Amino acid sequence: MSAPSVEGMVTSDQIQETIDAIAEWQLPNGMIPWFPGGHADPWNHVEAAMALALGDRMLEAERAYEWLIDRQRPDGSWHQYYLADGVEQDKLDANTIAYVAAGTWHHWLLTKDSGFVETLWPVVDRAVEFVLDLQTERGEILWARHADGTPWSFALLTGSSSICHSLRCAIALAHHLGHERPHWADAAARLATVIRTEPDAFAPKHRWAMDWYYPVLSGVLTGDDGRARLAARLDSFVIEGRGLRCVADRPWVTVAETCECALAHLALGERDTAERLFGWAQQYREPGGRYWTGTVYPEAVHFPGGEQSTYTAAAVVLAADGISGAGPTSGLFVDHDAVLPVLDDVLD
Repeated sequence: MSAPSVEGMVTSDQIQETIDAIAEWQLPNGMIPWFPGGHADPWNHVEAAMALALGDRMLEAERAYEWLIDRQRPDGSWHQYYLADGVEQDKLDANTIAYVAAGTWHHWLLTKDSGFVETLWPVVDRAVEFVLDLQTERGEILWARHADGTPWSFALLTGSSSICHSLRCAIALAHHLGHERPHWADAAARLATVIRTEPDAFAPKHRWAMDWYYPVLSGVLTGDDGRARLAARLDSFVIEGRGLRCVADRPWVTVAETCECALAHLALGERDTAERLFGWAQQYREPGGRYWTGTVYPEAVHFPGGEQSTYTAAAVVLAADGISGAGPTSGLFVDHDAVLPVLDDVLD
């Protein structure tokens, strides 16, 4: 199995180099920190594990999931941030907890490894139940719990959108394994409805690019609704020839957001825009396959602190996979009905 490529932008060998660079920074215990000496969070850790699998680094990818298995709390959660030798931030973030479902489904699509999904199923099951316990009657999912179990008082649009995608993956996994979880489908439908119709259900984060494109990337807003959403603020977030601002009022271009937004456009059939964004991201590639996390313009100074992060590299790999359209996982973020046919009617 060869790594994905995008013609005229990045070769399979270059993407493999990026994947190998992620593996180089993985710790012996399986944890994938943002950078050497840095912390890891479950969401970006899973994203990096997906990228490893796309480069046929299966031992490393599965060791990453073993790290999650070993650290899952009895209630199904993980803490927000981990260091090599313990917990850095003990908050329990619903979005980062849910993402194990997306990673597990991605691994199944890629490998068809029944043993792997059987092993991860109870992990996913517990994680999803923890997350859904934070769903309000209206449908949004509160951001997090404190380590003592006290819930936070508000929901985030980006996080809830990502959770909606993770729930789709969890439902597909349950269906594949023959487990009945009808309340998951109900929860996903309620969550999608509130994202579509109740913008005031979420804390105001309008400056942030992820709040703009994540309802599309997650498959909640599709077709004309999705196109209208992206078109409405494209000029606020895109710096022509550079990439995507992570916040609308600062000239801070980030590679991960640029690549994710490319996938959101691709999901709407806007391939030209997707390829243009992905192509701009390649100017931030360094020898050895790593990518700068962010760049400030007009100074072209890298931030934060000259950081080249594993999660940024992983975003590039997953975007290359989606744009290539060549592999069994390439539709995970861009063709929800094709990859998850059991959900054709769940979110309508």
